[in-house]
Amino acid sequence: MKSLLPVLFLLLVTGSTYAQVTSFSIDQSKINQPLAARLDSLFREDQAARILLAKWMREEIPAKSLDSLKAVVREKDISNLRFTEKILEKYGWLGPQDVGMTGSQALFLVIQHADLPTQQKYYPLIKKAEKDGKILSSNVAILEDRIAVREGREQIYGSQGYADREKKKTFIYPLKDADHLDSLRQTMGMPPMATYVKDWSLSDYKSYLPHARELLKKAK
Repeated sequence: MKSLLPVLFLLLVTGSTYAQVTSFSIDQSKINQPLAARLDSLFREDQAARILLAKWMREEIPAKSLDSLKAVVREKDISNLRFTEKILEKYGWLGPQDVGMTGSQALFLVIQHADLPTQQKYYPLIKKAEKDGKILSSNVAILEDRIAVREGREQIYGSQGYADREKKKTFIYPLKDADHLDSLRQTMGMPPMATYVKDWSLSDYKSYLPHARELLKKAK
C-alpha cells in the first residue's frame, strides 16, 4: 500500500538544480521491517535522552547532574554512530521508502549529532539522497547550517542557535543573508523564522550580531 507523507519539520529543524523534497510516496510492502523497527527504537532513545536533557536545562538542574546526563548522551551517540555507519556502508542512504519515515529520520539524527568530520564525510551521501528523493530538503538545510557553524562560517537557513541560560534568550548564529532568510528557508521547505524561533526579530538579530559573531568563534 502506498501513502504520501506530508512535510515533517523537526524544530530541534539558494536555488537548486532539482526540486525540493517535502514528501514521499511509500510502498509499505517494500520497507525493510526488521531494520525499520531497530531504527525506530534508536530514534525513540535518541529523542528521549535529548528531551530529558532540554528539560533539565530549563529547570536549572545542578551542573554535576547535567554533566552526567550529557556524558550518557555522548556515549549513546557514539554507539548509535557505529551502528549507523555499518548500515550506510551496507545499504547506502535509506529513505522513508526503505525503512519508514521514523527509521530514515533516525539515520539523519545520528549524523546530525555526530562530530564535524563525520558530518563532512556523509554530507555528499546525504546531498545525493536529497537528489534521489530520499531525504527532506529541510534536513539537508539543517545539516548544511550545522557544518557551516562548526567550520566558523555564516549559516544560510538560521537553524543553528545558542540558548543562553542566564539571559534566557536564544541567539541565532550569524546568517549569510538575513534580509532574505525566509525566502531561503522556503526554498528548502522550511517554515518562516518566526515559526521556528518564537521571539525572532530581524532588527533584534542585527542588534546582537556582534555578540553572535563572538559565539560563532567559540562554536568552532
